[in-house]
Amino acid sequence: MHAMARNLDVTLLRTFVAVADHASMTAAGNALHLTQSAVSQQIARLEDLSGALFTRERRALRLTANGERFLGKARRLITLNDELWADMAEGPIDGLVRLGAPYDLVGTWLPPILKIFSAAHPKVDIKLVCLASPELLTAITDGAIDLALIEEPVGMSGGECLVVDRLVWVGAKGGAAYLKTPLPVSMVAETCAFRPVVLQALSECDLAWRTMFESGSIDATRATVQADLAVTVWLASTVPNDLYILPFGENLPKLPSFAINLYHTKGQLPRAIGELIQQIRHSVSRTTSQTNDNYRLI
Repeated sequence: MHAMARNLDVTLLRTFVAVADHASMTAAGNALHLTQSAVSQQIARLEDLSGALFTRERRALRLTANGERFLGKARRLITLNDELWADMAEGPIDGLVRLGAPYDLVGTWLPPILKIFSAAHPKVDIKLVCLASPELLTAITDGAIDLALIEEPVGMSGGECLVVDRLVWVGAKGGAAYLKTPLPVSMVAETCAFRPVVLQALSECDLAWRTMFESGSIDATRATVQADLAVTVWLASTVPNDLYILPFGENLPKLPSFAINLYHTKGQLPRAIGELIQQIRHSVSRTTSQTNDNYRLI
């Protein structure tokens, strides 16, 4: 007599993979729009079937040997499920997505995301809007864009936190601009999301500073820093290889971390927007699971 066939709940597998990628039930819940309690319950249900999948080390969750064996198969099953659903969907995805991002993320984060997405959905048109984060938040609220990556202080967001990244001082390799008094600082634009916290840090340390260059162009700021005319402040993950992350110290006050948050318009989302959101989440999760030097997941 054959054993009765049993079916795995793909929802449980998605939750398991999200927790494995984020090393945190809270972060996985944010990515999946679930409460931490719901994530915990789903993992418990899966462990009742499979055995222990995670152990806790300090503040992070780590896969057990059983969890590591389970992860690859879970990913393959989710991929196959999604491919089958895509095949059954009515027609290819099309439409227009108005995507907003600050200047520093456009040159670092977005190219690989958009390349993969456009290859999978060639009939979707993407209109890219580059603005400072405060301006992007206004554009989302006003309905001028559909989707945005926005840089904000940690914990001050109405969006979905993708990652938390270090805010760092950046200068020319071998440069001395950071030793000058007053400190020459280039902030790209007056609307830069980093500007208030940077000026507050300088003020609290009683450091004299002056604005060296503000044109709204990140390329101009980069050239100014490369020439050792000024220092700037960027997220660690966006610093180009030809510039140098300067250590905090007497001349450069410590800076807080920033979150990169995902915002989208309210209500029922068109398929094109929903698919791009999923691609962004997937790409960010894969990147942060491979490189944790700059990112701190919550």
